Amino acid sequence: MTTASTISPDNKIVNPSAPGSAVSRCFAYARQAVNGEITVCEKTRMACRRFLDDLEKSRKDPDFPWAFDPVRAERPVAFIEHFLKPTKGSYDKMTLLPWQCFVECNVYGWINRQTKLRRFREALILVGTGNGKSTLLAGNATYAACKDGERGAEIYLLANSKDQAGIVFSECKGQIDESPALAKRFRTLRDGVFYDKTRSFIRHRASDSKKLDGLNPHMAIFDEIHEFRDFKLINILRRKMVKRPQPIAWYITTMGNVTDGPLAYYYDLFTDAMIPGKLKPEVADSMFAFICELDADDDVENTAVWGKANPSLGYLLHMEDLQQSWERCKNVPSERADFICKQLNIMVNADDMAFVQPEVIRRNMDTVDEEALLGRRCYGGFDLSSREDYTSAALEFPLDDGRSFVKLHTWVPQRKVDLDQEKIDYYSLAMRGYLTIVPGEYVQQEDIYDWFTEQAEKYEIVTIGYDPANATRLRQMLEQRFECQVVRQGPITLNDPMKDIKEMLLAGRVVCNQDPMLYWYCDNVRISGERRHADKANWMPTKRNKYRKIDGFMAWLDAHTVRMDRLPAGMINTTPSIRVLDI
Repeated sequence: MTTASTISPDNKIVNPSAPGSAVSRCFAYARQAVNGEITVCEKTRMACRRFLDDLEKSRKDPDFPWAFDPVRAERPVAFIEHFLKPTKGSYDKMTLLPWQCFVECNVYGWINRQTKLRRFREALILVGTGNGKSTLLAGNATYAACKDGERGAEIYLLANSKDQAGIVFSECKGQIDESPALAKRFRTLRDGVFYDKTRSFIRHRASDSKKLDGLNPHMAIFDEIHEFRDFKLINILRRKMVKRPQPIAWYITTMGNVTDGPLAYYYDLFTDAMIPGKLKPEVADSMFAFICELDADDDVENTAVWGKANPSLGYLLHMEDLQQSWERCKNVPSERADFICKQLNIMVNADDMAFVQPEVIRRNMDTVDEEALLGRRCYGGFDLSSREDYTSAALEFPLDDGRSFVKLHTWVPQRKVDLDQEKIDYYSLAMRGYLTIVPGEYVQQEDIYDWFTEQAEKYEIVTIGYDPANATRLRQMLEQRFECQVVRQGPITLNDPMKDIKEMLLAGRVVCNQDPMLYWYCDNVRISGERRHADKANWMPTKRNKYRKIDGFMAWLDAHTVRMDRLPAGMINTTPSIRVLDI
């Protein structure tokens, strides 16, 4: 693809507003994203909407402090496309994709109306792996050293490790060496790239580097900040940048699993910068974000939404290759988690993502004759969640052969059913007796009380475990007839019972008469990736996303917790035996 944005012999931009120029590609991308003509996530759409809104303000409001300069927006793209080519693959030139033009034109094109200095001082670029972010940022480093109008520019390429820091540096060095025009003007050495005309240089550093004193950065590129566990390196460089008139820090990354590091904080902060009024203008106006991810209600197996996290899909990435990778890894827990994290940009703990895999759930398909359960001892649990959302109750019966039978019921308000956010067959499940659709907008606590009362007519309920949050009234009602026991919702209490349930599932020792709701709940459970839990190997359940409910699992977990407390391992349950039905 050739473009209309070209550089004349004296390095002046020719016609930046012509069709095919970087600016026109930027505008087209923004409009198509906002209008729903291309597949993008909500945060990408927010960035595009912000751009178009700011353009409108800059044209109509004389007090709006920012102006868009199409010539300055065009210059870095024209430079990269004219002088550079990727060091990998069989490309003979570099042509930036529309999303890359959008990023470049925003970062370089917006200026202060009065001072003419660059508006954005920080930029977060979060896209799936393989989308060309390192190649793009290497070109920016070269541009900053020779064409950004800064004498003595110091450009630093930074990462959590020395090897990672060297990736963008090697790309940058290779791009210069492959360019006849630039190779004559730059000196590329092992420890740095130097542009002597302006006494500028490009160097790489890692977080453990001892050579961080005396820096005066004009541009800092932090690569894969999802690996950073603290702000030490970022803070050092940002403090040093205040001496420059228009410095910029780039944070480029895929998603990661360090849930309490800089990426987790910046993800929220840069998102807030795109929401009008969320942050003070003096903070938000200096921050640019381009975040590509699956939205919360997207199914990871729906390939139609994969482009949301991969804006280079169809160019640098191909759907056939991604599908082949997914089919290979989707049944291997750690590889499945890595694909979801790195390719689809969903923050997970790659090692601990899934509580159990689908094939484990399928090991627990036996049934029992429920008539034979009559008079058996069992242990109860319930999870109220929000009464405007799902509510579940469970009973767990120890069986004589070491297995456990789980009886579950769920209540869902009609309003939740009408919204249909979970995409399950509510009415079929209700007709088969697995859930109750409650008229109106909330579940009454009397419904759960009545269910336990009905079950007590058939079974001996030893005790009922419960999360004390929002449960005062129901607990008071239940205590008139049942013994109740608090189950604190923290890793000290839930860690061991949760691991015990997993062992039962792995061994095929759970019987639920093929309850589809229990299978669904178990498939939705993820182990918390919070560092305070993972570092101590303490398990806490969380859900895959806000529409993948785990209320039924939590009710079962509460029941299993009190069962473990009241019926220690090795103790025999002496109530009548159960006849297991083979299927």
